[in-house]
Amino acid sequence: MLDKLTTPQSVVIVSNMRARSLIDRRITLAPNAFVELVVWELPEPLKESTHGYKYRFALVVRDECVLRYDNEAGKGDHVHLGTIERPYLFVDIDRLTADFLADAKEWLNDNRYP
Repeated sequence: MLDKLTTPQSVVIVSNMRARSLIDRRITLAPNAFVELVVWELPEPLKESTHGYKYRFALVVRDECVLRYDNEAGKGDHVHLGTIERPYLFVDIDRLTADFLADAKEWLNDNRYP
């Protein structure tokens, strides 16, 4: 089961913090595609973050994570699009969700999927 995670387990675990799960949802788009939305509320911001959330939003197609928004400790908020990584300006959870879903829809349309 751990091999199905979109992020390595070492990145998922928030060590020594009491995190509260806000969102933990996987939405199947097709037999070989899904989005995963995970958000935790933290008692204090992660290193390199200005907000109290830890998140991972991913679009997985044919067992490959093709789009991911996350904020690893020490890296701050950023987006992975294939092998490209760019910074992300976090505003709030609603904006994060809207931005991710717009990028996921664009990726699916650009790649004529499904």
